[in-house]
Amino acid sequence: MTDTIARLRIGKLIFETMVDLDSAMKLKKGEDVNISDVIRDTAIYTDLKKGRKAGNDDLMNSFETTDFNSIVEKIVKKGNMEVTQDFRDEAVENRKKQIIDFLKRNAVDSRSGRPFTEDILENAIKQSGVKIEDKSVDKQLNAIKEALTKIIPIKIETKKLKIKIPAQHTGRAYGLIQEYKEKENWLANGDLEIIINIPVGIQSEFYDKLNSITHGSAITEEIKEE
Repeated sequence: MTDTIARLRIGKLIFETMVDLDSAMKLKKGEDVNISDVIRDTAIYTDLKKGRKAGNDDLMNSFETTDFNSIVEKIVKKGNMEVTQDFRDEAVENRKKQIIDFLKRNAVDSRSGRPFTEDILENAIKQSGVKIEDKSVDKQLNAIKEALTKIIPIKIETKKLKIKIPAQHTGRAYGLIQEYKEKENWLANGDLEIIINIPVGIQSEFYDKLNSITHGSAITEEIKEE
């Protein structure tokens, strides 16, 4: 376990407290975490290093409560934490393993149609010099694929979809679909018709996100390749 400072600015005040880094990061990501596993202090500070505790008036004005657990939860969820380099390195290494696992299941040699071994993929990532980031696989897949094609003849199995998104949801949905779009058509009523080419391995996750954003109102149709 690693203790760190969680910090949140509200107006002119900065509120700080000590937390367990691993548990706090899980809580921030929306995982089910007991707040007692997060807490590593007994007070909220305006300057933790100098030991300056926040007064009840400041807490009430900023958080509308003086309940310690509730305030810690808000600081963690809405604020930021001092993250060690070891923690960053571990997070990136875990993300690289997820990417390699994804490619093992969804990528093939474009010449032979055979899947790649883990060693081949790991060496190709190293040789390509592509930067692995601690963000979801789908958000960095295109950049990784582009870099790997210079090292190995990689092809990722995809499906082509036609999607119609109602006008009231296009703003939020566009950020999800733009990475995979091949063609888009804005209709007179503001609806968006778009054709995307999406990796098979993230199709289920993509549908979940799209349905969440559009409340199930998007219409999707698979386009069969001839």
